[in-house]
Amino acid sequence: MSKAFTKESETDTEAAEPEPNDPLPAGFKNYVTPNGLRLLRDELDLLRRVERPKVVEVVAWAAGNGDRSENGDYIYGKKRLREIDRRLRYLLKRIDSAEVVDPARQKSLDRVFFGATVTYVDADGGSEAEESSLRIVGIDEASAGRGAVSWVSPIARALMKAEEGDVVALSTPNGTKRLEVVKIAYEGD
Repeated sequence: MSKAFTKESETDTEAAEPEPNDPLPAGFKNYVTPNGLRLLRDELDLLRRVERPKVVEVVAWAAGNGDRSENGDYIYGKKRLREIDRRLRYLLKRIDSAEVVDPARQKSLDRVFFGATVTYVDADGGSEAEESSLRIVGIDEASAGRGAVSWVSPIARALMKAEEGDVVALSTPNGTKRLEVVKIAYEGD
């Protein structure tokens, strides 16, 4: 039978495209910085107010052109709507479960906790070891390009509760690496 005479089922196509895996391990809280929560809300707002209405308009226009089975605008538009709706559901879940932790209100400034910017060196690198910095943030805010790592990442877990001068062990695929904490800072968003 021709596809032109069959009704496209929304549930069939959505079932074929699974929800994204939740990067938050079971039993853990969804910690996020105030800026991270603001970014999630901004993305949600952009998708709701700008992206989705534009795509709905294109799909409505394409549907009015007749045969939908070979109409690229219609087919792509419907696929894009499913992607947007999936992302909207994901963002709503993440925002609802978010527990905001403001690094600027951290009481123990001499130890590494959520929101800390940590400067460290390779303890085995000798006197010419190069300093590296990273910021420990929520899962949704992590970005290696900006030096922000998730609080559940192996390096963040290794550094947690360390003080300046402490040497911590980081397990890597190439063996254990020793890192010395040089500086700990907490900045507000």
